[in-house]
Amino acid sequence: MARQGALSRKIILLLAAGLAMGLSGSPRRYGFIFKQLQREWRKLEYEALKRAIRSLYRSKLIDFREQADGTISLLLTGGGKQRALAYKLDELVVKKPQRWDGKWRLIIFDIPERFRKGRDALRMRLGQLGFIEFQRSVFVHPFECRDETDFLIEFYQLRPWVRYVVADFIDTDLHLRHKFHLTHIAHGMA
Repeated sequence: MARQGALSRKIILLLAAGLAMGLSGSPRRYGFIFKQLQREWRKLEYEALKRAIRSLYRSKLIDFREQADGTISLLLTGGGKQRALAYKLDELVVKKPQRWDGKWRLIIFDIPERFRKGRDALRMRLGQLGFIEFQRSVFVHPFECRDETDFLIEFYQLRPWVRYVVADFIDTDLHLRHKFHLTHIAHGMA
């Protein structure tokens, strides 16, 4: 059954990649995504694939659409798109550059109590990404993480209450450098 779940996850991510391909404006990116899709589809065993597709359909994560030429397309439903995002969420990481640019990234939020679950989930995910809680609703990170935090904010639908700040100076700079083990990383500014 674990294999079936892994296969279902792969199918959802492949369909999401197909959606990304359809939304991509770059022919070069389109070609890259297409090659990756072909490689991954070839690896799937046919009978296991049929069972996984049936299971995803029964779970209302995918749907079928018959095309004018008689072929059938698999599409992610709203629930399937959410599941794909959740899978991507689990793979989210902030990349550590060779040189620190000397800037601090702060996530500041004031999220209403009625969105407590989203707020708590955001706090947890920021911690998993390596952020340090600077104050109750302020988290800090030394490396570029705008894309990752934007993804979280959109995923939890918290955009109106969350701000991303890049700061050159924080009065507790030395303490934060120690916490993030930045004493051995060369400062990028000359």
